[in-house]
Amino acid sequence: MRFTNIVCLFDSTLVFLLTVVLGVGVLAEVGSAKEPSQGDARKISLGGGVDLEIVFIPPGEFKMGSTSAEKEWAVSEEGGARFSSGGGYREAYEGEPRLMRVKNSFWMGRTEVTVKQFRKFVNETGYVTDAEKPGGSAHCFNPEWKPRLGMGGPPHPWVPMPDKSWRDPNHGVKEQDNFPVVAVSYNDMKAFCAWLTKKERAAGTLPEGLIYRLPTEAEWAYACRGGRSDSSYFWWGNSLNDAKGRLNISAIDFLPNADYVWPGAKLIWSDGYPMVSPVDHYGERGRNGFGLADMCGGVWEFTLDHFDPKGGHEEVYYADAKQQTVWRPVCRGGNFYDVPGNARCAVRLGISSVTYSDTRDGFRVCLGVVRDSKSVPVPSN
Repeated sequence: MRFTNIVCLFDSTLVFLLTVVLGVGVLAEVGSAKEPSQGDARKISLGGGVDLEIVFIPPGEFKMGSTSAEKEWAVSEEGGARFSSGGGYREAYEGEPRLMRVKNSFWMGRTEVTVKQFRKFVNETGYVTDAEKPGGSAHCFNPEWKPRLGMGGPPHPWVPMPDKSWRDPNHGVKEQDNFPVVAVSYNDMKAFCAWLTKKERAAGTLPEGLIYRLPTEAEWAYACRGGRSDSSYFWWGNSLNDAKGRLNISAIDFLPNADYVWPGAKLIWSDGYPMVSPVDHYGERGRNGFGLADMCGGVWEFTLDHFDPKGGHEEVYYADAKQQTVWRPVCRGGNFYDVPGNARCAVRLGISSVTYSDTRDGFRVCLGVVRDSKSVPVPSN
């Protein structure tokens, strides 16, 4: 039996029809199509009982960047970023608050892509990630690492490991299907999105003019704030007292097979996971105003753009605008190892290359108007 839901996607004045096929068969159920509204969700079948949920996000305005007061808080004792990010220099990457507009509606993954979803892609295509290729590696937690007291802080606990990948990220805990997939590169993420686009297009369920891709930096930053137009530190506001039960960052949790916790400023309660938590683990309380889960903390999430240290852009930013090239992708949102000051809405970093793989990095998909980039190796000069 076939069940077909027909949903309208509005992009400015254009109406696109998105048909999401559940199960198999050809029974078309024609009804009155209506414009989706904020928070509407649809499940996309990847086959074999594996689904991916996307949430509709309307156009809107938001503030990119952070105030001087926010930057000062980030490197304060409470924020903790001075300890963990070399004295707080990277707060300058955020830029001052400036009003931006996301002109087109889009759909975005409610959560990061999971291990189970990525495995479906690999099993169907035979894809080999950058970390798994000859000479590849993934930056993983070093189980021999121990924090030390005193000036200078601990040595960095992440080291490259040639035998690790998304299949085994060396978290020290059993990998779960509902963990966000990590140790995948910008190239790998784009390959997943291209596969999903091709799959949906072949099934006749993807309208012309829309593709699955990484979100632009502006789309991600807008989506992260969940509809807030101010420049609050987190999507729920500025208070850490409201953070409990909302996000997975450095907290009072013993590390796997150890009797110590992450050093530096941290939440004073347990968030239940010393490493990464399952996606949407915190339920409604962990979702922002758009219904998106885990937008702060968890794992860093990649965007389509090339990194500009002066701040993010309203339109897609490329290393070479004519060629649409990217060799240093932008990632956003912080991760499970981070302190509160490094898991804010405005936090942004530039990843060293399009092949770099790290067990703190993941991604979520965006369904929207066509935007693309050409991945290039790190320039030699």
